[in-house]
Amino acid sequence: MKLSTSALILITGISSSTAFAPASQAFIRSASSTTVVYALEGMDLSGNAWKPDSEKMGSTDTGDYFPEGYEETIDFKDGMMGSQATMGGNKSGPALPGMENLGDDAIMMGGIEDATEIPAGMEFVAASVPDGEVNFQVAASSKGGQFELEIRPFCMGFEDYFASFTSDSHSSLKVEPCAGRMDRRGGESTFVTIKCKPTGQAGTFTGDLVLNLPEDMSKLSYKVSVVSF
Repeated sequence: MKLSTSALILITGISSSTAFAPASQAFIRSASSTTVVYALEGMDLSGNAWKPDSEKMGSTDTGDYFPEGYEETIDFKDGMMGSQATMGGNKSGPALPGMENLGDDAIMMGGIEDATEIPAGMEFVAASVPDGEVNFQVAASSKGGQFELEIRPFCMGFEDYFASFTSDSHSSLKVEPCAGRMDRRGGESTFVTIKCKPTGQAGTFTGDLVLNLPEDMSKLSYKVSVVSF
């Protein structure tokens, strides 16, 4: 039996097309291939109760600022009174180490002390341009006279000052107080009293009053002239 040439071509074409056609079940994944094994034979799946020490609950009543070995002695019922318990006058309880004597008889060290004396070796030198002038009169036969000088604070903070007349000033001129603390800028004024005791002498007594402010590394200088008649 003979086949025609056209029939052979048709058969060959059909075989070639089916060879490249996708199979209907090529992309179907079987159920067995997607099965996940969740457990292995012999494995304990009840969980692990272990936790590090940092995760365990514990008391935090003792802070890190207590020394090693310090033991709390406060009673449980006292602790329930709260942090305001001391406002009622009940100050019982453990004292912190080193503060057992903090009471009416405790000795407090430090604090601010006003200067009362001129340090040894301090020099008083008048400025070439004075910050002000002071003039007043006094009777030669009197016990003396005085003038109260107001100095307004100009420093950023509180400053100790030391006041004195220069060594070449007249011996009848004195200033009080010789030391103190000046207020900061915008605060209260400082007052010093310039005194003159002529002891019966007449004339014009002159001198230079200098206020040293060592911490501020500055000074004030005043020209003083007193007429004794």
